[in-house]
Amino acid sequence: MLGTLAKWLRIYGFDTFYASRDMDDPELLGISKKDNRILITRDKNLIIAARRENLKPIEINSTALDEQISIVLGDIKPDKTKILSRCIVCNAKVEDIKKQEVKDKVPKKVFENNDKFWFCKKCNKIYWQGSHYEKMFEKIDNLG
Repeated sequence: MLGTLAKWLRIYGFDTFYASRDMDDPELLGISKKDNRILITRDKNLIIAARRENLKPIEINSTALDEQISIVLGDIKPDKTKILSRCIVCNAKVEDIKKQEVKDKVPKKVFENNDKFWFCKKCNKIYWQGSHYEKMFEKIDNLG
């Protein structure tokens, strides 16, 4: 339901659990309680149930990503040292990896044009500072 928002929260460096479609409300509430997570949803019934469980959910009514991010972050100033510290696919922390170790795992031009790479041990995704990297930081700066 809010997959793009979840991806952006990971970009900001927040530990972000994204529920699968087959999870029901009691399961989501249980995870929120057990892991001390903030529940972010558009589902009005889930909001009501979360409040009954003394959780403090964040209700998202907007479909605009920038507005969603602003609602979730509120007055929080993200820690800039944590930006891009998590895999946007699986949420695991990414680690530096030596350039030589990615030689046959990224496109040739990417390998030739980049010196710094990051790796997710959980899902094997490799990251680098491509054009998307600058666009992400530009968006982060614009959102404050």
